[in-house]
Amino acid sequence: MKNVVIDITSSAFPSQLATDAVKASQQFGLQVGQAIQYEWFRKDGSNCRYYGQWKEFHRLRLYARGEQSVAKYKNELAIDGDLSYLNLDWTPVPVIPKFVDIIVNGMSNRLFKVKAYSQDAMSQAKRNKHQELVESQMVSKEALTKIQDLSGANPFIMDPNKLPNSDEELSLYMQLNYKPAIEIAEEEAINTMFDENHYDEVRKRLDYDATVLGISIAKHEFLQGAGIKISYVDPANVVYSYTEDPYFRDCFYWGEIKTLPITELMKIDQSLTKEQLQEITQYSQGWYDYYNVAQFYENSVFSRDTCTLMYFNYKTTKKVVYKKKMLDNGGSRLIEKDDSFNPPTEMMEEGNFEKIQKTIDVWYEGIMVMGTNILLQWKLSENMVRPKSATQHALPNYVASAPRMYKGAIESTVRRMIPFADLIQITHLKLQQVINRVVPDGVFIDADGLNEVDLGTGAAYNPEDALRLYFQTGSVIGRSYTQDGEFNNARVPITQLTSNSGLSKTQMLIGNYNHYMDMIRTVTGLNEARDGSTPDPHSLVGLQKLAALNSNTATRHILDGGLFIYRSLAEALTYRIADILEYSDFKDEFINKIGRYNVSILSEISDLYIYDFGIFIEIAPDEEQKAQLEANIQMALSKGDINLEDAIDIRELKNLKLANQLLKMKRVKKQEREDQIEMQKQAMITQQNIQSQQMAAQTAMQKMQAELEMKMRLKQMETEYNIKTMQVEAELKSHLMAEEFQYSQQLNGIQIETLNKREKEREDAKSKRISQQNTEQSKLIDQRKNNLPPLSFESNEDSLDGFDLAEFEPR
Repeated sequence: MKNVVIDITSSAFPSQLATDAVKASQQFGLQVGQAIQYEWFRKDGSNCRYYGQWKEFHRLRLYARGEQSVAKYKNELAIDGDLSYLNLDWTPVPVIPKFVDIIVNGMSNRLFKVKAYSQDAMSQAKRNKHQELVESQMVSKEALTKIQDLSGANPFIMDPNKLPNSDEELSLYMQLNYKPAIEIAEEEAINTMFDENHYDEVRKRLDYDATVLGISIAKHEFLQGAGIKISYVDPANVVYSYTEDPYFRDCFYWGEIKTLPITELMKIDQSLTKEQLQEITQYSQGWYDYYNVAQFYENSVFSRDTCTLMYFNYKTTKKVVYKKKMLDNGGSRLIEKDDSFNPPTEMMEEGNFEKIQKTIDVWYEGIMVMGTNILLQWKLSENMVRPKSATQHALPNYVASAPRMYKGAIESTVRRMIPFADLIQITHLKLQQVINRVVPDGVFIDADGLNEVDLGTGAAYNPEDALRLYFQTGSVIGRSYTQDGEFNNARVPITQLTSNSGLSKTQMLIGNYNHYMDMIRTVTGLNEARDGSTPDPHSLVGLQKLAALNSNTATRHILDGGLFIYRSLAEALTYRIADILEYSDFKDEFINKIGRYNVSILSEISDLYIYDFGIFIEIAPDEEQKAQLEANIQMALSKGDINLEDAIDIRELKNLKLANQLLKMKRVKKQEREDQIEMQKQAMITQQNIQSQQMAAQTAMQKMQAELEMKMRLKQMETEYNIKTMQVEAELKSHLMAEEFQYSQQLNGIQIETLNKREKEREDAKSKRISQQNTEQSKLIDQRKNNLPPLSFESNEDSLDGFDLAEFEPR
């Protein structure tokens, strides 16, 4: 095979001011890939940044599993490298795994819940409209109650007893009870996506990495045929731009290093020839040899038929340019152009058009064969995630968190424990060494002393009999004087030998062991109450729980990091769901997948892309917070401030702040109800007093009525007598008046008859005079016509108009 030389040459990132056409070129992508390769894989001595970080992460993971190398311990105990005199169990003591499990499993118990808040103008208008409706019913509650009593119809939109009474209660009501269907549909969609991707399992791995490595990374993407996918990413295989942000929000490139079989390259780029594949194989083998990659793995994956690829995303900008043409009818038309469109001002004025442009963030994705100049793929990313409120920004597919990162250096909980775990292991090995050298206690038998003893049986007192008697009874037979009468220096023929048991050394080592365990608890904040290893028998259960809860503060940063990843993924899912519902071909299948658990929201899901949502994470309270809330509830129950039903409603809330607000509101409501009941009791007592007074007054009234009735009867009798008397008088007067009336009528008749006669005579005289005048007039006419002599019209009677003049003579 042809030998190839791997040369990681210095390479800088290309200019961000390049045109869009240049950024889309393969040369631009290759320069980006080589710059990333130089930053992470240039050798500094015998090591590089990427494999140095990989080796460190591998070491941390081995410690977290209790499988770290024992070579350092052997070097510590060996004498000039010689271990032939040591017979020890070198298996590491799994101290760190216990603490890691405590932290990770404790994180798993904390429940998260996605809360979607629709913040677009249309949703805000609906929310304000509902709030105004509730406010109007609050104000007109009395009037609406009267209408309900009179008409029987219910004008309320809710139970009138549950209507808020103040602005604070209204605010709490809107937070607890008002939930538009579109928000429920959004939460169902997000939770469905998390469930489809088994996020519970991904979350455990993320919490484990945050505890062991100090960094956790997840990835969200849209795959053709698979839809939205959330996956775990191993931080040891990731490269990223330098950042001091613990949440990596300012990274402009991300990448993953993967080792794949050569055959997989054909799926990425089908245009690869056999010669190119052979060249890639040679360079890949050279890459493995150059970095001695096989030392990092314990399998045969690095054979000649594999290659190392870097999948990377690069963030840059793109200009969106339009030509705005003004039409004759006053309208306009937009024509999309590339960023090279830059006409002179005179041309735009003559052509009646203008240039419109804006700059947006974009992500390019590429695949590069490590150690070569071969770029398998470079293209503009599809399905980029853009917030509705700021479409010029594009979010990366990677979400990472390293809460204890400083100047790019990542700190983890396991890293803090390693020095003391090593000391615990050394102490454990020393303890084995001391125990191995412990020998049992023996006895010293003085044979001369035994010879001087006579048991009286005639038999000799031999050592076997002496040991049997000593071990069975603990007694020893001896003589103070010899048979010759001299003082016997061996009067105690058997003496116990006390060997060096190593008790003091063992106690010292156990003390050191416990000291190092305490140091681990000190540096991590995981006290004895948290791990439950040695609970204090004299401490109350409540105090031990409080001590365990206090240790949660030390690992709060891990929880916060997990919350950030969860919230970021939920926000990304919100934007991706909206894009699928608006643009994707399998929109209907996606809607049915989300709504299969809740058919009632199917109609709302199809309109999700219209709305803009804010994502909030509601965390279930921990044991300490639950204990505080429960103490408040129990105190309120003991004082009778709330009912059992109220306590159940409060316990169901996951938001501690809302739960306390609801508790205060329930107390106020209960006090108001009790005050109202007290007022009703007072009103009933007052009503009873009034009724008693009314009954007494009624009795007195009845007595007065009886007396009054007697008086009225007497008065009635007097009145009847007076009425009869007046009736007789009235009859007499009526008779007299009738006769007087008759006489008056007769007189009036006579007067009327006289006047009528007189009037008649006057009319007759008048008629005669008119007739005479007419006759005389005719005669005058005739005289004028016939020229007759004058006529005399003097009457022969001395009367004028029927009246005799003699009537006017004096009498």
